Amino acid sequence: MGTETLTPVKSQRLLSLDAFRGFTVALMIVVNDPGSWSQVYAPLLHAEWHGFTPTDLVFPFFLFIVGVSVVLAYSKRLKAGANKKEMYKKIIIRSFKIFAVGILLNLIPGFDFANLRVTGVLQRIAIVFMACSFLFLNTDWKTLAKISGTTLLAYWFIMTIIPVPGLGRPSLEPGENLAAWVDSFLLPGRMWKGTWDPEGYLSTIPAIVTGITGMLAGILIVSNKSLDRKIVWLFTLGFFSLIIGAVWDWSFPLNKNLWTSSFVMYTSGAAAMTLAACMFIVDVLGIKAWTRMGRVFGANAITVYVISGILPDLFTNLKIGGNSLNYLFMDGFIGMGMAPKMASFLYSIAFTLVCYIPAYILYKKKIFIKL
Repeated sequence: MGTETLTPVKSQRLLSLDAFRGFTVALMIVVNDPGSWSQVYAPLLHAEWHGFTPTDLVFPFFLFIVGVSVVLAYSKRLKAGANKKEMYKKIIIRSFKIFAVGILLNLIPGFDFANLRVTGVLQRIAIVFMACSFLFLNTDWKTLAKISGTTLLAYWFIMTIIPVPGLGRPSLEPGENLAAWVDSFLLPGRMWKGTWDPEGYLSTIPAIVTGITGMLAGILIVSNKSLDRKIVWLFTLGFFSLIIGAVWDWSFPLNKNLWTSSFVMYTSGAAAMTLAACMFIVDVLGIKAWTRMGRVFGANAITVYVISGILPDLFTNLKIGGNSLNYLFMDGFIGMGMAPKMASFLYSIAFTLVCYIPAYILYKKKIFIKL
């Protein structure tokens, strides 16, 4: 494919990445906020344990985007001659603030410190962001690739070969695996599922690799290759990564809760292919009108996520005639003959649109909140 066949649309930003980030956040809100958890379509639920659903793509896609964003942001700063010590300081402060906001969301609304859950989505994002940022400032792409491969192989060995203390054999079962055992010592406070936590510390190590795969994609994007070659390479490498993950699933099952090595490869491959498709549609063909909602959400991604974490409690506590808003919504549509799962899905869409309102206001006023 010659470069003359693909003419990039000039833009100060990579609009495709902005859209990818924003729609990932939007999907995260949709799957997190149904009208009723007892009435949800199967694809909008996480796999209970081993296995995979479309919903399981959301979090790894976001971590992949974090990795890409690290490269795009810090490449510019390094070229501008930014002081690395100052960059380290800002990275640590930003990571701490994201982690702290995650803790705050876990405390709302009751502020029950005795049962505080220290881990969570924002906490994992903070750790992945800091690790990836430090790695990018001190390594090249070959070292990053070696770290990724070594880490995933080591995690595979640890989880499937080493016996779980007290069990006497390796296990990948809920609460009876090595990740749960390690987290039982490292995690203070309450774990999400009592005996295990999907954002535990041991499983955060392969999650960092998800961020690194995004960094590798980012390094390709900022390279001197022509745009068409970048897209072809990104899609091709993503395809092979997805295939490796699918094959690895035979011996180390796809599992979001454990963030297995196969899960990293499979979801990173899917993320790379999705980004490549977005780049072709948006940055090459110039078809970008559909990206507006994505860009609005993506401009203040963390802020929107925080808003989506606070509003459900407000909606639950805001009673009308003794009933919460989601109950009234569900009851109204079901009363009109709508299937309960469809009513629950429509509520999640409506809730996402409510979150879009403050995001749009911030976007129009050019207010971009960076933790």
